[in-house]
Amino acid sequence: MWARSLVLSAPGKVILHGEHAVVHGKVALAVALDLRTFLRLRPCGEGRVCVRLPGVGVVRSWDTPRLQALRSGFAGKRWEEEAAARATCGALGPARRLLPADSDESKSPSVEQLDTLKEFAGIAAGASAPESLATLAFLYMCLAISAKYGDVPSVDILVWSELPTGAGLGSSAAYAVCLAAALLTACGAISCPLKEGESTARWTEEELTLINSWAFQGERVIHGNPSGVDNAVGTWGGALRYQSGKITPLKRVPTLRILLTNTKVPRSTKVLVAGVKEKILKFPAIMNPVLDSIDAISQECQSVLEAMPANPSPEYYPVLEELFDINQHHLNVIGVGHPSLDRLCWVTASHGLHSKLTGAGGGGCGITLLRPDTSPLAVEAAKRDLCACGFECWETNIGAPGVTLHSSSSLNAEVLHALSES
Repeated sequence: MWARSLVLSAPGKVILHGEHAVVHGKVALAVALDLRTFLRLRPCGEGRVCVRLPGVGVVRSWDTPRLQALRSGFAGKRWEEEAAARATCGALGPARRLLPADSDESKSPSVEQLDTLKEFAGIAAGASAPESLATLAFLYMCLAISAKYGDVPSVDILVWSELPTGAGLGSSAAYAVCLAAALLTACGAISCPLKEGESTARWTEEELTLINSWAFQGERVIHGNPSGVDNAVGTWGGALRYQSGKITPLKRVPTLRILLTNTKVPRSTKVLVAGVKEKILKFPAIMNPVLDSIDAISQECQSVLEAMPANPSPEYYPVLEELFDINQHHLNVIGVGHPSLDRLCWVTASHGLHSKLTGAGGGGCGITLLRPDTSPLAVEAAKRDLCACGFECWETNIGAPGVTLHSSSSLNAEVLHALSES
């Protein structure tokens, strides 16, 4: 049972290959991004639940008896029964269950439950601002998890993230994974595996499956009908293959260095997906082979990644770079490129680096592969030129670990400051 201050984190995600083609049944590769969301969990001895999310301006607290009454008052036994059903994960033998066993739409958080929580929290009907959805997801997960495992816990939760919101980098899933792990720990449903003297620790496979199951429900509150990929990447880390609803972890994925660049150009995923569909319907003989080629790129990349050792030597990188270049051209062909992304690719190419968009396209983010022997001067020059374009740039890794417990000694100064009392 949890009885002390804990810090845990979960990674964001990027799509390495397969954007848009995945909508049409092709393979996509999602990888964990080592820009992370951090959560500090503390006991709150005042019979209160407190949550602070400074990144989106949320500071809320409630009395635990009031939350307990809300949970039992508006849904009674049905809440407990549905919460228990949603958390149930069946065994898959040697395979890993990355989605809840009951991932059909009928078991999603009910409209009645969410409407009641909105009224309780003073959230307007139809509100879609990040602060409203983050508060709603917290309340739902707190009540649903405690409904299965006991009383509403008295907790003080502070969340801070390195991930920008709304950039297609899995920020909401990282938040949901952190919440699930923290609340399950607070309710005694999972262990606290960090031993004295250890810098980091992770939960057992069974406990990770439970964390993922509840994180998926949090994602449903925020997104309605998510694929489950983002929360699975946040839970297990590494890389996952996604095709037609099936999620499969890749084996022995190395950690790779990248530049992640946010062009800050807003885009609508819905509009971009619709545009690709329209082009496929208009030119099927042209567009379907392009989708097949994107699928082949994803599968070739998977083969290369699984063949690479933990500390890969330089000879693997030319293939990965060429796959980046080919896929970026394909994504332009299907209509999801943007002048800002063309500029990103041109700037990095001028420094001998290879880039592609990640996510929906039409602006948004791009990723640039960094070889082990890439000159630090070249990296700094590329970052400087990208920032001069008005972009935001991070040097980070992909293939990062999933949800993790941390000791204070394992956290850098920025994280420690963000999670400090001040």
